[in-house]
Amino acid sequence: MIEVRSVSVLVLLLAVSAACCLGFGFVLQQNAAQKAPLGDFLSPRLLLDLMRVPRWLGGMGLMVVGMALGATALGQGQVSLVEPLLATNLLFALALSRRQTGQPLGRQGWSGLLLLGGGVSAFIVAGEPRGGTAVSDPLRHWLIIGGMVGLALLLTAYAKRSRLSSGPVLLALAAGLLYGVQDALTRVSGERFSDGGLALLLTGWQPYAVLVLGVTGLVLVQSAFETAPLRMSLPPLTAAQPLAGIICGVGFLGDRLRTDAGALAWEAAGLAAAVVGIMLLGLHPAMPQGAAPRERVPDLQTL
Repeated sequence: MIEVRSVSVLVLLLAVSAACCLGFGFVLQQNAAQKAPLGDFLSPRLLLDLMRVPRWLGGMGLMVVGMALGATALGQGQVSLVEPLLATNLLFALALSRRQTGQPLGRQGWSGLLLLGGGVSAFIVAGEPRGGTAVSDPLRHWLIIGGMVGLALLLTAYAKRSRLSSGPVLLALAAGLLYGVQDALTRVSGERFSDGGLALLLTGWQPYAVLVLGVTGLVLVQSAFETAPLRMSLPPLTAAQPLAGIICGVGFLGDRLRTDAGALAWEAAGLAAAVVGIMLLGLHPAMPQGAAPRERVPDLQTL
């Protein structure tokens, strides 16, 4: 019992530290990305242009540290436990944004904070995420991963055709889905490394998929940051990632949650409260508004 409790505390510290780095990094990235050339929308050129901006590089550095801490947490705990904790990155993003704007939390901020924190806590306490035997059937792996990636591609395609009012939100949702799958495959890659070292890791497709998903998600996120305020892009990103990660964790990684009626009700209520809290915090006046999107970007159909 003492060993299990210590591991849980370690996972908690790693995941919350990762969320802190991610939240600060997202704010710095959006500060820089909103000034990027509009012709780089949904193009890898966007990353090349942003690499010349010190603030963006600082945000990326924090994001890399956050991803490393998150990967370590995923190696120690279940995806269904780590992903909800990573969603608290919005609390840290709001803290930095408040420092930049000087806005008080107010009723909306406190409500969002309580709903997000309480929802994550309720899901973890009610669900009691724990490890189990991973599903060996490759068909289930590909069905779940293919479903998530396919949905992300559909959202991205529609974002290119839609007007700006919905495009950035759809891109952020797509990136969140890809990041959730990336987190699950990061867990698988870590297990392969533990079982057989670098040789076994590099002979599998998972680490290469992690790299492709990471770069693709980064382009989607920066394009969303470029064309809309943080309050439009960060909430859907923060909400989609843990949901996708939990689906992958329970679907094929062997994560187990309590499934009695009472536990399921609290798990659903916790996730719903967390999503509402994410939206309230994301729409808080302290979040950077960026440039007025309707003035900066034409209909994306012309791009």
